[in-house]
Amino acid sequence: MSTSPSKGSLVCVGTGMTLGAHMGPLARSHIEAADVVFVGVSDGVVELWLSGMHTDVRSLQPYYAKGKPRIETYRQMVDAMLTEVRAGKRVCGVFYGHPGVFAWAPHKSIEQARREGYAAHMEPGVSSEDCLYADLGIDPGTYGCQHFEASQFMINHRRVDPSAWLVLWQVGVTGDMSKGKFSTSEPYLQVLVDVLSEDYSLDHEVVIYQAPTLPIQSPRIERLALRDLPRSNVGMSDTLVLPPAHAMRPNTDVRARLAAIDLELAGKS
Repeated sequence: MSTSPSKGSLVCVGTGMTLGAHMGPLARSHIEAADVVFVGVSDGVVELWLSGMHTDVRSLQPYYAKGKPRIETYRQMVDAMLTEVRAGKRVCGVFYGHPGVFAWAPHKSIEQARREGYAAHMEPGVSSEDCLYADLGIDPGTYGCQHFEASQFMINHRRVDPSAWLVLWQVGVTGDMSKGKFSTSEPYLQVLVDVLSEDYSLDHEVVIYQAPTLPIQSPRIERLALRDLPRSNVGMSDTLVLPPAHAMRPNTDVRARLAAIDLELAGKS
């Protein structure tokens, strides 16, 4: 006799960043085929839009509360989805952008579901990073691109290459050690500037970026000097982008080794 779990399953999909424009047909089919749809999107318009695809759409936003550690909220989201999976239902979790980018609950819920023997997977979506490359005209293959969460970057020793792009995510909650805040302020941003000034001049131009979430919106692309960041208006969805500060430095030793290999192979041909 089989002791495997019932037919419950879980899939986490992304809406993409811009409502109605970025969701792929596969993500939509998972939503329509589910028994229960959980929505981890903080936008009533998006929830209303998804309600047109399914009759049982449940918001995960009520788990958030001011001063409540976000990790506690995320665990409650996981529990809510897994409860329905264990009840034998096909569950679809819907999240902004790519469901695996800066989204703890989708990763953890899939990990837990698989550990318990249920089918679970993630469908990729258009993320804020994808939009950033398009809106700012960045090709990460040209100079390279480094990505860090802003607070994690501040409180740890991270190696930075100023000849590549530097992208700092969630700059709107910079310095939040409690994981319970939804904003930052000038003193915290000043600490970030002080850390960055070890590798960049205070006159270095930086960009505050936010991808549009509605087709009628334009991306936020605000350029300013690094020194002016603490007095800027940044929100949770904003990203800080630092262009390369100087050219790449050639590694002459490695170039010489490669040239020698080319000569050796050419002599054997």
